[in-house]
Amino acid sequence: MTLRLRPLTGDGSPPVEGSYPQAVEVTGATRWLFVSGQVPTAPDGSLATDFRGQCEQVWDNLETQLAAAGMTLDNLVKITTFLADRDDAMENRAVRLARLGGRQPALTVIVTGIFDAAWKVEIEAVAAD
Repeated sequence: MTLRLRPLTGDGSPPVEGSYPQAVEVTGATRWLFVSGQVPTAPDGSLATDFRGQCEQVWDNLETQLAAAGMTLDNLVKITTFLADRDDAMENRAVRLARLGGRQPALTVIVTGIFDAAWKVEIEAVAAD
């Protein structure tokens, strides 16, 4: 059986902003990957000072972990994004939509303190194939 991801939003659901489904049904998965929170540190140890730079680096780091498992963004089932500042929510959405290119994994965004005060964003994910 081939992996199939089906975005779902049930009748009577509240409106959604940011192009994500309320749920994602997974069928045919034989392997699951749980990706730890990816932080905005580059492989050389550097850290961008602006939100967009950090967000792009987090997505690069996430794609690196997916690739290590022979997966791509197409395999994403669930993304949890942690933001240090609510004011970055719209820019976070813009980067996410650009990186996902129409893919629709389930999504949660949480505004909270992050382990390192210099980090503006962290993303963890679940993927399957």
